[in-house]
Amino acid sequence: MNNTRVESVDGKTFRKMFSAGTRWLERAAPDINAINVFPVPDGDTGTNMLLTMRSAVEEGATANGHGVGAVARSMAYGALMGARGNSGVILSQVWRGFADALEGNDTISGAELAEALTRASATAYAGLVHPVEGTILTVLRDVADAARIAADVEETAFVSVLEAVVEAARKSVATTPELLPVLKEAGVVDAGAQGLYVLLDGALSSFNGKTKEQKASRPVLVVADVEAVQKSTSATTQVEVPYGFCTNFIIEGKDIDADKMSKRLAKMGQSLVIATDSSSGSSLVRVHIHSFNPGDVLNCAAKLGTLHQIEVHNMDDQYEEYIKLQRSRLPQVDTAIVTIASGDGLFDIFNSLGATIVVPGGQTMNPSVRQILQAVDMAPSDNVVLLPNNKNIVLTASQVQGVSSKHVSVVPSRTIPQGVAALLAFNYDLAVDKNTLAMTEALQSVTTVEITRAMRRTQMNGVKVHKGQFIAIRNDKELIAAGDVLDEVVLEALEKSGASDAELVTLYSGVEVDSATAKDVASGIRARYRIEVELVDGGQPHYDFIISIE
Repeated sequence: MNNTRVESVDGKTFRKMFSAGTRWLERAAPDINAINVFPVPDGDTGTNMLLTMRSAVEEGATANGHGVGAVARSMAYGALMGARGNSGVILSQVWRGFADALEGNDTISGAELAEALTRASATAYAGLVHPVEGTILTVLRDVADAARIAADVEETAFVSVLEAVVEAARKSVATTPELLPVLKEAGVVDAGAQGLYVLLDGALSSFNGKTKEQKASRPVLVVADVEAVQKSTSATTQVEVPYGFCTNFIIEGKDIDADKMSKRLAKMGQSLVIATDSSSGSSLVRVHIHSFNPGDVLNCAAKLGTLHQIEVHNMDDQYEEYIKLQRSRLPQVDTAIVTIASGDGLFDIFNSLGATIVVPGGQTMNPSVRQILQAVDMAPSDNVVLLPNNKNIVLTASQVQGVSSKHVSVVPSRTIPQGVAALLAFNYDLAVDKNTLAMTEALQSVTTVEITRAMRRTQMNGVKVHKGQFIAIRNDKELIAAGDVLDEVVLEALEKSGASDAELVTLYSGVEVDSATAKDVASGIRARYRIEVELVDGGQPHYDFIISIE
């Protein structure tokens, strides 16, 4: 379809345009992930929006052949169940607004698109307790305003209104740093706003003949008009996505260029690992990759040689089996606790403290509403307390309350130490509501400091950061220290976080920190503050230390 005067579209075309938008979003996801406010290796806004839209488009296919209202309602359900992270939940609210506005419609016109965007914006704002301007919410409101104006001027032509929407989105994204100081200081636009622009731009491409370009190019992202962004927009963050298909195989061939092959395969998935062996005279290359399209990966590899030992595992099925395995070992309880964590050590800690089911997830791998719901449904009780333990999972967890038949309470723990404090406050003799209150109050008893490495150069709160440096983030929202030496950054962060008045500091060491280094850091804290220091092997990825100060 290449007609910008299309007056309205049916349900099939409506889903097709957002399927194109989702493909465009897939290409932009790594770059959207990279524009995190904090320069940490957990920027996953692009991935969360992509996986949410994949779920929406897949569910929308069940309504093909029906009107646009039925398709929108199916996509809204798919977006809700597949929602991951704050950005995914907000996107699901957008689809809920679309579905409400289009209920019963066979087609959608330009004026109806404007009304749907207006309803989507209102629904997204209403879904947040503290909506923040300079984010995806602002862009939603701006595009809704632009759509209403265009619908009046252009006499309801659908594609003309959509063109006005995309242009308004581009301009609105560029202004997000002016509305949110933390974005301006970091030199980036809002990642969720960027994702919405890419999605809408991709949707428009299904009408203007540019869908073929998606196969050979990447979206041109909006950048802030500040120097810092120009230095960082080329960066990408490889995000571990524990869903899709884990694909493993060996290629046997002659003179296989592993570097060239790596560049090709890197565009088809994530978590790519390539190992080569040419000792036998011919090239042997072992490949591991996570991909949503393993067939494309295998077809590409087959052109380079003969494939052996092919293994393709559905990680969604593996996740389900893991949850079922936990369920099979559990007795019935009055109140079940479902918590979220990543790392073998943290799994053991939460289990030892009484967590009923531990859902794999955290930084870079936010579980969806559907996956958390699955754990809740399998918990051996009709009363369930949810501990998200991550700021980007709290909103997702709250969506489970509306779709579960059980009594679900969310204790909004934003960090691992908060989750531990909440579990310690749990009392088996109390009713679920009283336990929820006690656990929520316990969140305030700890200060959290997370130590990781900067993925890009930036400046925040007066702290200058260079790529690769250790950085410290307090309570998941404030950058407080940066430097080249791990123990110095830890001590500076503790000093700024009131460790001199604390009674206990607990260090959860990450998977990449060896035991000797961890012990040295713990000893340095004891020597400086003369307080009790506990060292625990957390095994978490991405963060060298998660520190609890009490």
